[in-house]
This record gives sequence, C-alpha cells and structure tokens, in this order.
Amino acid sequence: MQKESIHTDSAPEAIGTYSQAIKVGTTVYLSGQIPLDPKTMQIVNGDISAHIKQVFDNLTAVAQAAGGDLQDIVKLNIFLTDLSHFPIVNEIMGHYFNQPYPARAAVGVAALPKGVEVEMDAIMELQSSEYNY
Repeated sequence: MQKESIHTDSAPEAIGTYSQAIKVGTTVYLSGQIPLDPKTMQIVNGDISAHIKQVFDNLTAVAQAAGGDLQDIVKLNIFLTDLSHFPIVNEIMGHYFNQPYPARAAVGVAALPKGVEVEMDAIMELQSSEYNY
C-alpha cells in the first residue's frame, strides 16, 4: 500500500502531527478542517454560517489538491459543539454539494480545537482513468 501525503497552501497548515489528507489508490482521507483562514491561520470572523462556509472552502482546497472536488466526497463527518446549528449546516451544504449527496454523520461534541464550533472531515473517492464503468 502506497500512501501519498496531500498538501496545499490554500488550506490551513496542519496543527500537529497529521497531513491535510492522505491518498491511497483512488481513495483520499481528508483530515478535519476547522474555520481557519489559511493565510492568517486565525479563526475567520463572523457567525456560525461564516465558520461553516470556511470549513467547506478548506475542504474544497484539500480535495482539489488531491485531484478531486467536493462532488467526489462519499462520506462527510460533521462535528458540532451545538447541534442546534445543524439546520444551518444543511442549508449551506446545499450550496456546495449536488445530488447524490455524500453519506454523512453529524456528531455533537463537548469541544473542538481552538474553541471552534464546527469541524468536518471526509473520505473522497477519485475517478480513476484505469477503470471504465
């Protein structure tokens, strides 16, 4: 099994001992993204909507660096410190994804890194030119 580390300056740097994503074959495992501005490495200003949009923008940047886009995500995990924000996630997600939507989990957690209210990670399956379906 050959693993390839994915990195882009268009998403926040890893804050620890992990990669932005790891590609194994045509599967890409995207690490959790929080609402950090990749240029400043600071939490973006604004409400939960602005934070959710930044998380999706960060996931988009990593997906593109791996050779795909959000439409290639097959599993999305959403972590919220307040599950009452879930309808906002649904509304914003509709602007970033088309049907068929990825499989998804939403989990309420006590805390997230840097005190943010939302984090998301994902699994992406890239189209392979080796296979003709």
